[in-house]
Amino acid sequence: GRTQFKVVIKALSPKEVTRIYTPRPLDRNDGTFLMRYRMYGSVRKGLKIEILYGDQHVAQSPYILKGPVYHEYCDCPEEDPEIWQNVMSCPSQEPQITKDFISFPTIDLQRMLKEIPTKFSQTRGAIVHYTILNNHIYRRSLGKYTDFKMFSDEMFLSLARKVRLPDAEFYLNVGDWPVEYRKANDTPGPIPVISWCGSVDSRDIVLPTYDVTHSTLETLRGVTNDLLSIQGNTGPFWENKTERALFRGRDSREERLHLVKLSKENPELLDAGITGYFFFREKEEELGKVQLMGFFDFFKYKYQVNVDGTVAAYRFPYLLLGDSLILKQDSQYYEHFYIGLKPWKHYVPVKRNLEDLLEKIKWAKENDEEARKIAKEGQLMARELLQPHRLYCYYYKVLQKYAKRQASKPEIRDGMELVPQPDDRDSVCSCHRKKPLREDL
Repeated sequence: GRTQFKVVIKALSPKEVTRIYTPRPLDRNDGTFLMRYRMYGSVRKGLKIEILYGDQHVAQSPYILKGPVYHEYCDCPEEDPEIWQNVMSCPSQEPQITKDFISFPTIDLQRMLKEIPTKFSQTRGAIVHYTILNNHIYRRSLGKYTDFKMFSDEMFLSLARKVRLPDAEFYLNVGDWPVEYRKANDTPGPIPVISWCGSVDSRDIVLPTYDVTHSTLETLRGVTNDLLSIQGNTGPFWENKTERALFRGRDSREERLHLVKLSKENPELLDAGITGYFFFREKEEELGKVQLMGFFDFFKYKYQVNVDGTVAAYRFPYLLLGDSLILKQDSQYYEHFYIGLKPWKHYVPVKRNLEDLLEKIKWAKENDEEARKIAKEGQLMARELLQPHRLYCYYYKVLQKYAKRQASKPEIRDGMELVPQPDDRDSVCSCHRKKPLREDL
């Protein structure tokens, strides 16, 4: 119906007053609602969360979230990682992390210090050297293409405010492509470089991409689409969506140009357009350029075509969270969560050269109920794998596994600078966690 649920979040104690931003719930059109809030101050006693329909409490409201509850910029890490992981409901295993570390039973920091700066930073110029020591983040940039370190900086700082991180020293590749292609039995063997994207023939350790990381950190702070807001804006119900496949994107891969040609020849099945030319400018006159389209408008279409960009298409998680069927191009590239997805269960696979794309669109039109079921399964799996707490858990588990395998102690190297925590002048933040009696604190 038209009556909206109302959610009220306030300090449990009437003596505590803090500003809490609570937008309207996101209606996910399947009987579930997504509630977000952002705190601009901490509360010691806890929060009271009321869910009202009209003026009636519903769904066992009110809920009590026992305090203390800290706002995002409050630097109050939980000293016991086990407690933190339990509170966050972190999974005991992440299959991709297990797989990524098979090649690295021990991590030789001394070899990395000698090899990585010369091997990778001069050719790619997108490597950042990090040391985490006593829950402080230090780094130095190697090469001139390291601007995207702002995303990793912010995530490591955010994580360090929530839980005490293990001491670790590592190299993060902030470029598009994976960089370590040596195999375990090569001489010398591979070294552990952390990247945002993996491939079937590389040995990089994969973290969630800068894009989904940024999305998680930005929730309710900026105006960009994020992984949560998408879920409340998935367009018309399935039966009212346009029965065609959609693609919009830049010209970052030749197959995308092929898509536009297919679209011109088969407009009843496919609506594909290039929004900007950079790699194949000579093709603009022949293929044309289309207007940018609001992302929420994508979901007016029943089917979405997901084609690689320079590497894996980083819009894939956003498309999955909608309620359209994803037609995914076979790819050697993957993000951290792909391992949890199965073709024909969560998406429909399409050959690398797209030769079977039209046939797959026709299949979807002829098997509407099956197509709808796959779209729903993909959406539910993405909701589970891409929740904010799962990303925080994933980052933590990579650092934890990495730290355990280091053969020597991490150090703050020449040229490293401290990455400072944000200034907390806006709101009072006093930590109430029990500090362990340790001399090194």
